[in-house]
Amino acid sequence: MHNFSPSDVSGFHIFVLDDNPINLLLMSKLLAKAGYTHVTTSSSPETAESDIVASVPDLIILDLNMPVMDGYEVLRRIRTNESITGFLPVLVFTADASGTARSRALELGASDFLTKPGDPDEIRLRVRNFLTMRHYHRQLEDQNAALEQRVQERTRSLYEAQLEVVYRLALAGDYRDDSTGEHCQRVGEMSGQIALACGMNPTEAELVRLAAPLHDIGKVGVSDLILNKPGKLSEEEMSVMRRHTELGAAILRNSKSEILQMAHTIALSHHERWDGNGYCSNLSGEAIPLPGRIVAVADVFDALTHVRPYKRAWSVNEARAEILRGSGTQFDPKVVEAFLKIVPEESESSAEAA
Repeated sequence: MHNFSPSDVSGFHIFVLDDNPINLLLMSKLLAKAGYTHVTTSSSPETAESDIVASVPDLIILDLNMPVMDGYEVLRRIRTNESITGFLPVLVFTADASGTARSRALELGASDFLTKPGDPDEIRLRVRNFLTMRHYHRQLEDQNAALEQRVQERTRSLYEAQLEVVYRLALAGDYRDDSTGEHCQRVGEMSGQIALACGMNPTEAELVRLAAPLHDIGKVGVSDLILNKPGKLSEEEMSVMRRHTELGAAILRNSKSEILQMAHTIALSHHERWDGNGYCSNLSGEAIPLPGRIVAVADVFDALTHVRPYKRAWSVNEARAEILRGSGTQFDPKVVEAFLKIVPEESESSAEAA
């Protein structure tokens, strides 16, 4: 960012390109007399593009009629170079006073057009006006960048707050039947990994990872007597337990948040079965949303491998085998295949140590 005002002309950098050394000398003297001390001159149109990229001038004064490469080509290259951004004025200063030259130069992106030898006062005024425009344009760019940064910081802050709410909401549901409150997070992490292994793009997989911990949020509406019952649930108790999918969906319904929208889908579908014998909508096969099919596997695996009031913790190998047995009936075979890739079998020594 410039730390000087348009009246402080010494801070601006002007690049002058002309194949005639006398013209370069005259222009340098004119600009020096006007107070411009940072002037680069060049008689090499072939290197002009790279010179301009390297020096980042505030104004270019360009001749048109030059050997090897004319000013039109230099101008075309400047305007199509993606590394030269922002408002960079180009003042064409040429002996060709034809209307064709003027039109062509302006079409290629020249900011203005003067014919040689030119009036010194007019040249100084044009230079000053363009540098003033350059200065205010740079100020606007800097202000926009600062505003964009503040917006990004605010957006990030809001997003982090949203994630915290999601985490605490998931934790509230998880504590109902998991004293550690870690089940929901483990299911989320594994669901994200399975999603990637299933071919979801990283953005979608991350959304699944963030939303999956809310899969059992509906359990806040289920009695502790049922959730923590050490024995087998009765048919009536099982019916109440199954309602947690609909309760969870009701809690999460109609949110504008992508995470909560995904969580709604997962809460409603993670107990559906591939063969259609699940709940709560008796969906089957690919009619079950993929996130729900993924969380179904992650949820069962985590429940099997951790202690619950009604069961011991299974080994990884036992749980893997159970998931594999459910492939094609309870679980989507492709999701099971992805799961098996990310959860390798334990060696006998590892299982004994555990």
